[in-house]
Order: sequence, then structure tokens, then C-alpha cells
Amino acid sequence: MATIALTSGEPAGIGPELCVAAVRKYRGARLIAIGDRGLLRGCPHVDHVPLAAPRKAGRLDPANSRYVLALLDRAVAGCLAGEYDAMVTAPVHKGVINDAGIAFTGHTEYLAAKARAGHVVMMLVGGGLRVALATTHLPLAEVPRAITRAGLVETLRVLHADLRKRFGIRRPRILVAGLNPHSGESGHLGTEERDTIEPAIAEARKLGIAVQGPIPADTLFVPARLKGADCALALYHDQGLPVLKYASFGRGVNVTLGLPFVRTSVDHGTALEIAGKGKADAGSLMEALKLARKLASAT
Repeated sequence: MATIALTSGEPAGIGPELCVAAVRKYRGARLIAIGDRGLLRGCPHVDHVPLAAPRKAGRLDPANSRYVLALLDRAVAGCLAGEYDAMVTAPVHKGVINDAGIAFTGHTEYLAAKARAGHVVMMLVGGGLRVALATTHLPLAEVPRAITRAGLVETLRVLHADLRKRFGIRRPRILVAGLNPHSGESGHLGTEERDTIEPAIAEARKLGIAVQGPIPADTLFVPARLKGADCALALYHDQGLPVLKYASFGRGVNVTLGLPFVRTSVDHGTALEIAGKGKADAGSLMEALKLARKLASAT
């Protein structure tokens, strides 16, 4: 039976109660909940990491930000050492970690640095869709210059490799969105497609990757087009994820590709407004556990 590390996330949010609910319901793997034992009563297997300050549901405290990162550090160390077969993460709150004076843009980037992974890709799975991102947590104004030919080629390479290795797709078919309306309208609405995206796609094809694009984002997600694809690559966060979350919110799963271990997560945030009130839905966490076990067994 696979052993999965389950990090409990931001203590003031719904993460701890989701972990307790998931441990009670899920029987497909041995779960090790990582966090303060006092927050995880009901979990039979707890890797205890003590809180830095008392927890109050719904009230963020920067004093616990290093505690949140310590949970991730413990899970990464366990995965790299072979102690855990995969890790599943409950949500963290980026703002309070930065309020503590720690530069933090998200799980994806943090785990990549800790695992010393060369290039990672954020992908969400749900509602019959797989949507990956070429850029992740950036202000919209910074997106165009963050999209480079080399970066796109590497993203497509990682996406192709992990769709084969972890998802068992023999020849993945990938669709790439354009950045501008109508994919730039032959340069009249922007030149990123002509100067960067099209050359990157051509280079990826030479590497044996089955990729099409750039496709205008407003028609990328129509059913007839998606029927012939295994994954869509959006160029920025809010280009691709609203579609997937509309199709699967509360049951979607975030997957980090390119890591030396399996990592999945929920498709939602800390939900401070309902923390501690018994209203949290563990559906997305349950799906993340199921997918983590499946992916771990494929490697």
C-alpha cells in the first residue's frame, strides 16, 4: 500500500479539518498527516510539527508562516528519501507568508526550489480536462515578458514527459493557447505569437512532441477541439483555470509536473470564512489523494 504525506496547510484555514475528514474516509493508501498533533485529532498517523503560535480558526497569524513551510519541508524530505510515495497538500495562504517577510509565490515554485527541480509545470485536472500553465502566479502585466521560446519548449517537454510517465499516455496531444485575442491577428493585435510561441511550437515538434497552436483562447476549449487532445497549455493563470474550475470546482486536482516525486493538491484556497465551522467540503482533497495514489503506482 502506498504511503502518502498529507500536509495540513494554513492552520487558520480549513486544511486541518479537511485532513481529518479525508483520513476518516480514504482507504486507498496509508496517510501520514503532517502538522501539529493538536489540530489533527482523529488522524491515527501524525508526523508532529508544532505550531509556532496558538491557532484561531479564520484568523491569520504571520507567526505561523514558518510552521506552514516546515510542513512542506518535511514532506519533501520524506519523498526524496523514499519514506513517502507521494505528497498531497492542503491549501496555504500566500499573503500571510509574505506578511511574515518570506518571499513566497506558491506551492509550485517553493517545491521546485526545495527539490532542486530544473523546470516544473502546474497542471489542473478535473471535469474531463487537463489544463497546464506556462506561467503561474504573476501579475498580468508581467506575463508577456515571462513567456520565452526556451521556456515554452521546456514546459512542453516536461508536460509531454510526465503525461507519458505518470498518466500513461503513449503519445500525448497538446494544444497551446495564443496570448493575444485571435492569437495576435497576424501581428495586428500583438506579435508574441509570431515571434515567440510559433517558433517554440515548431521546436517542440522537432523533439517529437505532438503539439498544435497557437489557438485563440476563446475557441481553445470548445468540445470539438478538446476531443482530440490530452491537455491544453494556457499561457497564464486566469486564461485556463476559470474554464477548468467551472467544469470541476470542488473536485479538481492541482498536479505539479517535473518534480522527482508525485505532488497533488486541492483546487481551492484556505476558506478562512468557514474554517472551524464544520462546513468544509473535502471533495477536492479526496480527489487529490486518489490521483496521487494512481500517479505514484504508475512510476
